[in-house]
Amino acid sequence: MWFHSTLRIIFFFFFLNCILSQSTIKLLVLIEKSETNTLKILNDILPDIEKNSGPDKINFDMIAIRVDRENSKESFQKVCSVVFNGVTIILDTTYTGWDKIRSYALQNGIIYVRSSGSIIPYVNAVDDLLLKKNATDVALIFGNEEELNHSLYYLIGNSIIRLVVIDELSDLTITKIRTMRPSPSYYVIYASTDKMEILFRTAIHGGLVKRDAIWNLVFTDMDYKKFSLIAGKNDLNVTVGILSMSSEYCCRLVTETYCTCPSDIQIGAKYLQKLMFLLMSTVIQIQESGINLEPIKANCQKNGVLASADNNITVNAFISALRDKIEDYNGIFLYREDQYLISYRAIIDIELLDGKNLEPLANWTKRNGIVEAAGKEIKPSKRYFRVGTAEALPWSTIKKNPETGEPMKDSEGNIIWEGYCIDFIETLSIKMNFDYDLIIPADKTFGEKLSNGKWTGLIGDLARGETDIAIGALTMTSEREEVIDFVAPYFEQSGILIVMRKPVRKTSLFKFMTVLRVEVWLSIVGALTLTAIMIWLLDKYSPYSAKNNKKNYPYPCREFTLKESFWFALTSFTPQGGGEAPKALSSRTLVAAYWLFVVLMLATFTANLAAFLTVERLQAQVQSLEQLARQSRINYTVVAKSPTHQYFINMKNAEEKLYNVWKEITLNSTSDQVEYRVWDYPIKEQYGHILQSITAVGPVRNVAEGFQKVIASEEAEFAFIHDSSEIKYEVSRNCNLTEIGETFAEQPYAVAVQQGSHLQEEISRNILELQRNRYFESLTAKYWNSSLKGKCAVADENEGITLESLGGVFIATLFGLALAMITLAGEVIYYRRKNTVSGKEQKQESGGRLRSGNSKFIQRITQKGGKIQIKSSPAISLGLSRRRGSKTRISHISVHPKNFPFND
Repeated sequence: MWFHSTLRIIFFFFFLNCILSQSTIKLLVLIEKSETNTLKILNDILPDIEKNSGPDKINFDMIAIRVDRENSKESFQKVCSVVFNGVTIILDTTYTGWDKIRSYALQNGIIYVRSSGSIIPYVNAVDDLLLKKNATDVALIFGNEEELNHSLYYLIGNSIIRLVVIDELSDLTITKIRTMRPSPSYYVIYASTDKMEILFRTAIHGGLVKRDAIWNLVFTDMDYKKFSLIAGKNDLNVTVGILSMSSEYCCRLVTETYCTCPSDIQIGAKYLQKLMFLLMSTVIQIQESGINLEPIKANCQKNGVLASADNNITVNAFISALRDKIEDYNGIFLYREDQYLISYRAIIDIELLDGKNLEPLANWTKRNGIVEAAGKEIKPSKRYFRVGTAEALPWSTIKKNPETGEPMKDSEGNIIWEGYCIDFIETLSIKMNFDYDLIIPADKTFGEKLSNGKWTGLIGDLARGETDIAIGALTMTSEREEVIDFVAPYFEQSGILIVMRKPVRKTSLFKFMTVLRVEVWLSIVGALTLTAIMIWLLDKYSPYSAKNNKKNYPYPCREFTLKESFWFALTSFTPQGGGEAPKALSSRTLVAAYWLFVVLMLATFTANLAAFLTVERLQAQVQSLEQLARQSRINYTVVAKSPTHQYFINMKNAEEKLYNVWKEITLNSTSDQVEYRVWDYPIKEQYGHILQSITAVGPVRNVAEGFQKVIASEEAEFAFIHDSSEIKYEVSRNCNLTEIGETFAEQPYAVAVQQGSHLQEEISRNILELQRNRYFESLTAKYWNSSLKGKCAVADENEGITLESLGGVFIATLFGLALAMITLAGEVIYYRRKNTVSGKEQKQESGGRLRSGNSKFIQRITQKGGKIQIKSSPAISLGLSRRRGSKTRISHISVHPKNFPFND
């Protein structure tokens, strides 16, 4: 019994000694309410720490309190209840650190240590990188909510960059990002490799990845080499920034100088493990120095006295020992005494993924910040602006296929635009180093003010922030300046101009026939016919004609048959005259009267033909708006609801107001009425009449319809009033159009930005530089090139008569020639047929006479009753022999006239 009692006493004292030799560290851990991994990691680490604490066994009694930021008073009371029972060390793992608890701990001599989140070095590196690129805003995308919250709390207190934070990428969030105004200048994704694959592919498919060097992918694990775009499956045509933890620091965490960093290593868990070992080794060193680490009890209801650095032995000893121990951890930790913060000394590699090549760009450390690689330079990425414009010739137009007329599109399916303003935007983007997208208003107009004060179209988009800049055929008005800012100086001057079609000259090959009316031509033909018949009758029946008076006219004279009379009457119209005139006095009297008629008709025809061929060039068009308003032959119109239409409405209203004011003054005046006595109203009611005419004709729906109406009016009886620049552009490309008068109601075109935009001064400075370089003059020459008019036919008032007008004369001559040839053919055919018939009749007649004579001779002989013997007569040679086969030649002797002169 005694032995057993003694054994129990020895065992009790041994156990008591073991208990007394162990140091119990009461550790209060403050954790964010939303955190789930930190407490689990600490619970897994503490057994290993206690096991490796050495001969001086240290027991960590950990108490965790979740801090609810929405109910901080309750969380503080929980901390107070724990501190009231005694605490050795407070480990603050909250996002920003709890300043109230830190002050309370230092007041009561409690050791306070704050840890850093594993995501913070990445966030810090990205923030420095964006500042290096002069970024003003960024969209942050996170793979999980814990990293988002921790990063957000850090950036709110430490970053000056405007932030847009997104916890997940989906179709909904992508739509929100695309409609975000202004659009983010940079995008950053924080995620592990597996999560990064999903998030970045979603961004690509959502059409967000289009520009170079604005996307930065931050890999929070060490497995980023397996990322598909890095592994060799890169189908992007843009460069992407890659940020990852350096393998050098990874080797430090695993306590190896040279190593192949495990791809599955958890940086955050490894950091907390090293941190707890650091705290353990520091506590052991303090205990070895003889400083008591008993838990300190404090009452939150009583304000403790703030202990100075010299008097607070425990805290100072802990800080001193902590500094020494940090040096033993091979540069893993970084201690900030002002915040009592122990963070890990991360080394972040910054690389650039261009195609399939991953090139080192820089690295980041907390102490040195961004250090660029040799030969590399981090340049600001191009800014991005949404530039609004609206269709207007030739400022901004859709480029169309010349063959099909369909709008042309680029490789991404966007419609291609061209024009003066498009060239200007491109030049401005190069000088200001920005990327842009063209934004077309939903209603495709420049905008008008609604009754509720809001604006539509291009102005409305800019005022609402849908666009950053507006560049187009946008005029500066005081009404528009109420909601947007215009950039001075303006880049072009515009106004209102009138366009009409050049009248079409009615050319006709038989224009000379239109000089006289049909009834006049018929009267001339009737006079010619009647004169010819009368000449024939007078020559036939007059006793003094050459035909009936052979005695006085024994020599051959012209015989005026009916055919010859018509020929005489017809040839009398020619300059050479009709030839030999009739001999009778009556006939000559008729011919003299007829010749007078011919002279008068020829003079009349010649004068009218000359006037007819030149009168079309003497037609005068209207030359000003005043002349257009005073006439009624030419109709005119404008585009409905256009600035031009509004101009005439405003001017008409101004006329009415001035009239009412004048009427009030004159009717209500109490002074002498003599000074108001006028013979006519002093203010012209011109614009009221113009607007009335426009309303009667009807405004057109668009510019194309207005020009189409002008071109369709071949008689130049329609005018279109519109913007001068568009009219000049169409006139330079259409030979049928002409400008009327001078430009009126001039207004400048200017670039517009949002009110108070920082871009105003920068754009103004670049416009001034472009003006000095005569850039806008070159654009004007490009789009209003007057040399294109060289292809038009020149209509000179002094030009000669064209073949189109007198070609009918040549056709008539050719027709006469053809008719003469046809007549010749008819004459030849008729002559041959007549000779053939005449020869047959002569042969028949001579044969009949011969047969008739022979029969009579035989009949006389037979009547005598005797036979007659016919003897052959002797041949008599005359000394002439005729060759066989030769023809008999007959000499014709003239037998007319039978009575020769001087023949008795």
